[in-house]
Amino acid sequence: MPVAHSELTFSQRANYFVGNLFLRGLIGGLKLIPYRWRVPAMGWTLRKVAPLAGFHKRVRRNLHYTRPDLTESEVDALCHQVADNVGRTLAELYAGAPFWARAKAAPISGPGLKALEAARAEGRPVVLVTGHFGNYDAARSKLVQMGFNMGSLYRRMANPYFNDHYVKAISATGKPMFEQGKRGMVEMVRHLKAGGNIAIVADMHAIGGQYLPFFGRPALTSTVPAELALKYNAAFIPIYGLRGDNGLDFEVVVADEIPHSDPVTMTQAVCDDLERMVRANMGQWFWVHRRWKPMHETPHPDHPDSV
Repeated sequence: MPVAHSELTFSQRANYFVGNLFLRGLIGGLKLIPYRWRVPAMGWTLRKVAPLAGFHKRVRRNLHYTRPDLTESEVDALCHQVADNVGRTLAELYAGAPFWARAKAAPISGPGLKALEAARAEGRPVVLVTGHFGNYDAARSKLVQMGFNMGSLYRRMANPYFNDHYVKAISATGKPMFEQGKRGMVEMVRHLKAGGNIAIVADMHAIGGQYLPFFGRPALTSTVPAELALKYNAAFIPIYGLRGDNGLDFEVVVADEIPHSDPVTMTQAVCDDLERMVRANMGQWFWVHRRWKPMHETPHPDHPDSV
């Protein structure tokens, strides 16, 4: 978890400061390029930088751990696809109006759309859950522009210098934004009680969560989104911003509403639905995340000879 600026060593602060200058310079420079070329240019840049930054190593490790059935050539291809999507997403998060226009034009469909609209008509709160897949902010932007009262939970970045810039960028898409922590939780609960909607990216390693199967491997997963839905009688609905074949446009997919039961069962349903989406679009999930920590060196249940 990110630590306070005052707790960082001099070396850490120096590294973060330099990293912030590099990222800010890269993003600022790319803004000089028209949007339709800027987004693929950032994807290309990340594809070139990814091997040097250790991203490919992490992607390979995750894929070998969870999809040992893939060939090396398939893994190689996914390394490049993942880096490209991450780069495009980063460019889009800082693009402002051109990105919002693409999100607004995105078709929205799925079995959960009717439940989402019914909740708005009833004044019932909604907990929307998504993952680092496609561009998760495209779905949020689409709903904001459709008039939904959207709030979002975000996790503070480890780099304190870049974090302020990042929060400013994502807040421009829509407010309120709730920082993960006690204060953010209080503000988010107040928003839910007022019948608002919240969006939570729920596929990160979560200390204090439950080990639940994801791609056949135990992944530490927060049950807090499900607990909030149960406590405040909110509709619990997965949603995704799926990137189109041209790499610039999106389709917003609203999955089936997850029935209220218990937090673990509901959270497992979220994991299963995200896995279903990822398996159909493997290159669009952020395989660079350390989703499975620690790695449990046991045979994969579907491939017992994989370890």
